[in-house]
Amino acid sequence: MVSKLGVAVKRVLVGRPQRSDRLAHTLLPKRIALPVFASDAMSSVAYAPEEIFLTLSAGGLATYAFSPWVGLAVVIVLLTVVTSYRQNVHAYPSGGGDYEVATVNLGQKAGLTVASALLVDYTLTVAVSISSAAANIGALVPYVAQHKVQFAVVAILVLTAVNLRGVRESGVAFAIPTYAFILGIGTMIVWGLTRILLLGQDLEAPSANLHLVSEGDAYTGLALVLLVLRSFTQGAAALTGVEAISNGVPAFQKPKSRNAASTLLLLGSISVVMFSGIIALALLTHAKVADSPATQIVDAPPGYVQETLVAQLAEVVFSDFRPGFFFVVIFTALILVLAANTAYNGFPVLGSILSQDRYLPRQLHTRGDRLAYSNGILVLAGVAIVLVVGFRADVTRLIALYTVGVFTSFTLSQTGMLRHWKRLLATETDQAVRRRMRRSQAINGFGAAMTGIVLVIVLITKFTRGAWIAIAGMVVFFVLMQAIRRHYDRVSAELVAGDTDAVLPSRNHAIVLVSTLHKPTLRAVAYARATRPDVLEAVTVNVDDSDTKRLMRDWEKRKLPVPLKVVESPYREITKPVLDYVKRIRSNNPRDVVTVFIPEYVVGHWWEQILHNQSALRLKGRLLFQPGVMVTSVPWQLESSERVTRRPETPPGSSRRGYEPTPREDTQAPAPSPSKPAAPAAPAAPGTRRG
Repeated sequence: MVSKLGVAVKRVLVGRPQRSDRLAHTLLPKRIALPVFASDAMSSVAYAPEEIFLTLSAGGLATYAFSPWVGLAVVIVLLTVVTSYRQNVHAYPSGGGDYEVATVNLGQKAGLTVASALLVDYTLTVAVSISSAAANIGALVPYVAQHKVQFAVVAILVLTAVNLRGVRESGVAFAIPTYAFILGIGTMIVWGLTRILLLGQDLEAPSANLHLVSEGDAYTGLALVLLVLRSFTQGAAALTGVEAISNGVPAFQKPKSRNAASTLLLLGSISVVMFSGIIALALLTHAKVADSPATQIVDAPPGYVQETLVAQLAEVVFSDFRPGFFFVVIFTALILVLAANTAYNGFPVLGSILSQDRYLPRQLHTRGDRLAYSNGILVLAGVAIVLVVGFRADVTRLIALYTVGVFTSFTLSQTGMLRHWKRLLATETDQAVRRRMRRSQAINGFGAAMTGIVLVIVLITKFTRGAWIAIAGMVVFFVLMQAIRRHYDRVSAELVAGDTDAVLPSRNHAIVLVSTLHKPTLRAVAYARATRPDVLEAVTVNVDDSDTKRLMRDWEKRKLPVPLKVVESPYREITKPVLDYVKRIRSNNPRDVVTVFIPEYVVGHWWEQILHNQSALRLKGRLLFQPGVMVTSVPWQLESSERVTRRPETPPGSSRRGYEPTPREDTQAPAPSPSKPAAPAAPAAPGTRRG
């Protein structure tokens, strides 16, 4: 009943399983790929401009004058990165993205550095997006503002369930909110600028008349330069998510590279327009946001709660049309929640590629019921929840960790592309092709220079403000992936078949472990005889003289054609005497194989496993570590296991896939269905007569 309920819940949340040959039908057209892979970059405009103003607010109202120039610098870098990545998707369409570019052109360590940076960045994408959504929804619903962490955790769980349904399904679900967000922000910018510039209306944000003071008097000279640079790095969060398209090229419909490049161009154009428009509207409406409202806003009314920049702009632009305000705020919050979907597509794909290269556990390479990388999705959700809870869903604290990873991958990827074009130019003779390569090389070179400068600025201005945590996370991922690769390489080397591995053992020495002469023991002896070993003997451990003598009398009375050997145990141990006996057989005949048959109880209730001897489980675990020793379990089904055998028989793996079971023809069969084995109890302890 519990199993059926679990399958039913899974089918409701995830949907019916899909066959492997349906993978081609899950590929994305551009109109769906845009919300799937670009929602993070587009949604960044909801908080990146605000972060610029928040950071500059530390220097007082006068430093707001730098915001247009900071915004312009961010736009230049954004356009550069978008143009550069259009070269990437054409050159490396396999889906490896920055990791593949860096590995192929700069080496294994550079590739692992990029992979570590992206894994950290994807988890932060989820945490930052969901936390920002909680802040925006909190502007409408005070309860959410007071319980941001709980809201963020629930939102992550909902996103996880949606993404487990498959890439195409999640894209369709997210398309409407994404396009509604673009429509809402675009309409707000156009209508706001129209009212101010063409109709001459004087629009003022709700915070326009508040007075903003600096947090100190030291924001001059070098301190002012560092403040402006830090605001630039905060605004550079608008670039996050651009790299996800290069990782997701295989998910596009054909022609894959061209469609991915077109989506990148569309993403860049929309992001630049919205980012620039919000900064312009904020300046024209005199909107103010303070990094520390309690100390920087001196004339705030009692109970003043600072709204997000987007909420303030929507309120003033749609002052005579309240539904417009709600439309913008609601869909801004939704897109921030859905922005995490970029990471839900990028992280599992990258994890699958790293798993294929043996840098991560192989389970991450497996697709789930809905042809999505389910294990990678679940890992991402778990780490993101830890970040949200650990940083209390605080966007400003989380975003300080954010841009380190993405600009590390940007810089190494563009540097790798320079090597890529240099290698191709060395062999290309066609002048027209060489000119195109030179143009692409120049684009990637400019991109490497720009992103490298931003990375240095990020490290200088953010290191002590939390960026060191992201760097530490990258180091942990780097070391962990190297350790996993060494483990897989070592195991592969051990498992290489040699010429002598096919040689048959000299003899098979079989041992049946006996505790009591009962039905399980007789079945184990009969099965061992059926395997026709060269030597067959029964072994019992003498922990009680009277029980041992009784066993020997019963054995002789039965006249079993198998000799019974008694192993002494003066300290009443079971495991060590058996191990020592097996080792003696192996040392006397190193080329022999020792097969140990252990009778086991099969029960139908979990609590019954506790009531039976556990010593045989320990013995089995120790025997498995002995070279040249084979362990065979011989099950005996107790009556309680009949409830398991009466279950409908299902094909192998059908429980996981959610298929309906088919009735058994013979429900009285004593053995359980091979696809639904009853959980074996702890085996009867060999050699003891206490149970």
